[in-house]
Amino acid sequence: MESSTSRTSLNCISLVDPDIQRSVALLKQACLDSGFFYVLDHGISQEFMDEVFAESKKFFELPNSEKMKLLRNEKNRGYTPMLDEILDPENQVNGDYKEGYYIGVEVPADDPQSNRPFYGPNQWPSEEILPKWREVMEQYHREALRVAKSVARIIALALNLDEDFFDRPEMLGDSIATLRLLHYEGQVSNPSKGVYGAGAHSDYGLITLLATDDVVGLQICKDRNAQPQVWEYVAPVKGGFIVNLGDMLERWSNSIFRSTLHRVVLDGQERYSIAFFVEPSHDCVVECLPTCKSETNPPKFPPITCSAYLSQRYKDTHADLSTYSDGKA
Repeated sequence: MESSTSRTSLNCISLVDPDIQRSVALLKQACLDSGFFYVLDHGISQEFMDEVFAESKKFFELPNSEKMKLLRNEKNRGYTPMLDEILDPENQVNGDYKEGYYIGVEVPADDPQSNRPFYGPNQWPSEEILPKWREVMEQYHREALRVAKSVARIIALALNLDEDFFDRPEMLGDSIATLRLLHYEGQVSNPSKGVYGAGAHSDYGLITLLATDDVVGLQICKDRNAQPQVWEYVAPVKGGFIVNLGDMLERWSNSIFRSTLHRVVLDGQERYSIAFFVEPSHDCVVECLPTCKSETNPPKFPPITCSAYLSQRYKDTHADLSTYSDGKA
């Protein structure tokens, strides 16, 4: 049983607001309530955002044979086909009716760091086919990381930490930041039959910045334990990001801040979005923050390294790559 008819309202946070305490208060309220909020005035021009979406569309319009040449590798870089990912196996009949493309931190193959999970060289379409593609995506990756670090500073203040808490090298100074282009085909979702654009899930990391086109599809469930679950649509915001907290921040904050279930339910319209997942460095130990525990509220989660946590979550939700080489998918 579930309900999913209404739209939710989210707080808007401007990154140029001179009143930082107002931004902190709005963000804190959003993090306690739903873990979702809008970020405006982030410094990325609308013209450039339009260009990123246009280049993304060019890739997804390529023949399937061309896209499969760039199938995601063991580093989770490259193309993810339709139905590759199953985010809610208990309720989904098939996988997600979306295709995607992962772009991570570019680390040359001859760099020792490239041996670490989630680091290494990206896969890129040939310049003959998509001449500006790499340049545009690498610029967007840099710009989105800048925005994410600005948001993280406000989050730190909302948790009564030093403003630069997440700027340290072991945090976002040497982060695992992953850009994912997404394309949802014109499929009609049917939750009662287990058919979704993207199944219900929470994100793995610190925060996610989501840019979308103007097609409504994102839904959030503020209370995953409610019966029936109540799902509310989140409206796209022109020129802004929809930002949500990830599971690592929920662990850090001892569940004071929320990592909220969300999914994509579509009415048959094609939809494009761009997610930017921000996680700390590989060796960062995610454990309860000193400002979030007390004698009456002890830590709820054991410490875990970022790399170990992410590796398991990706393995749990993506198809085994051998299914493609065996010709089974």
